[in-house]
Amino acid sequence: MEIGPLSRYRARLALGARITIAAVATLGIGHLLGTPMILWAVLTAVILTQMSVGRSVKATIDYSFGTLGGAIYAGLVSNYVPGAHELALLLLLGLAIAPLALLSALTPRFSVAPATGVIVVLAPTITHVTAFHSAYDRVLEVALGGAVALFVSHLVFPARARILALEAGADMLDLMARALPVLFSGFARPQDPESIRDLQRGVGDAFARLDKMEQEARHERIAFLDAEPDLAPLLRALLRMRHDLVMIGRAAVTPLPDALRLRLEAPLAAIAETAAAHLHDCGAALTAAGAPNVSASLEAAFDAYSGEIATLREEGILRSLPVERVEHVFALGFALEQWRGDLEELDRRIAERAR
Repeated sequence: MEIGPLSRYRARLALGARITIAAVATLGIGHLLGTPMILWAVLTAVILTQMSVGRSVKATIDYSFGTLGGAIYAGLVSNYVPGAHELALLLLLGLAIAPLALLSALTPRFSVAPATGVIVVLAPTITHVTAFHSAYDRVLEVALGGAVALFVSHLVFPARARILALEAGADMLDLMARALPVLFSGFARPQDPESIRDLQRGVGDAFARLDKMEQEARHERIAFLDAEPDLAPLLRALLRMRHDLVMIGRAAVTPLPDALRLRLEAPLAAIAETAAAHLHDCGAALTAAGAPNVSASLEAAFDAYSGEIATLREEGILRSLPVERVEHVFALGFALEQWRGDLEELDRRIAERAR
């Protein structure tokens, strides 16, 4: 079924709507409350309205820590080092920014602290208020913008990080399913190592996105006391799947010798085909909160490969091969057995989420 433009860009359109509503709402509330520098409150709301609720929670926490730390330190420095003339103002700005810049370099949570320090130090030269009033106003503005951003993110087209994480997991499984036929064809004929590495990097990037979403989902559970099950077990199962794919990819760099290729090409192709179909099924089950179907054809494909290896050993064909070739076959067999077990673990983790 073809996906329409609105469905394809649903998450981005929802984010645009949330940012717009957050900015307008902050401006209106700020005017009602008489907020002095309403510009900073609106900018804060725009910055902290993120793609998911969890990301908004994390951004608000980090932004609040950075703002509070920067405002307190810059306010204290401004109070004891008055900037009555231009040279004193330069010295004051340097004393206020240098430690905050170092802190932001050491701890990303305080990345907004230097900007807060600049505002606290320089705002009094424009608004003619004291440094402590400037610091207080800055904290108030961030509190207003952050509160509106969280409220809008939670109520207006809410995008839960948990849902986005499950979708990212399904995307990763689909990438792995598409990569399997290419990887397994390397056992029959030479493949470009760089193309195999590109496939591995694509799966690795997909897992990195999933890991980031899982962290955001964790913030959602903490912030809203959510009883949703932890995504960490599912994440570990998918990470093992990625490691298995790396092992199979390394084995597929070198084709099998002709004596084995004629016997093993068909069983390996059957494993790739049935495993790809099963991974697609797992991805669909993950987003639909269902349990994946038991793949009898996949089990049969693994058993057929193991049976063929046992037959080759009985016929003495493996003994006639060089040691490095035999090691290659055994390494492939170990990778496939590990992968088979991890596929079963993945099925269990997805089924647990369905229950």
